[in-house]
Amino acid sequence: MQDLTHFHSPLSPEHWLRDLFSSKAARDEKIIRRKARDIERLAGWDLFLSELDRRGYHAIENCGQVVIFCNNAPVHVLR
Repeated sequence: MQDLTHFHSPLSPEHWLRDLFSSKAARDEKIIRRKARDIERLAGWDLFLSELDRRGYHAIENCGQVVIFCNNAPVHVLR
């Protein structure tokens, strides 16, 4: 098994975020999911959260997965 701890993307953090938010699901105002460690490693939390704020999107994290709501509708945690 390959250790990706020191893997670096050939994409800049800005390019990675642009690709993330230009996906079909994001363009259709649906949800996308990414591993929290990938967000940290490929973009960094500050840049990722700034981009969420800029777009008016919300995200939640659970068990190392981040669910991104690619719209500005309110999010309600039911339980």
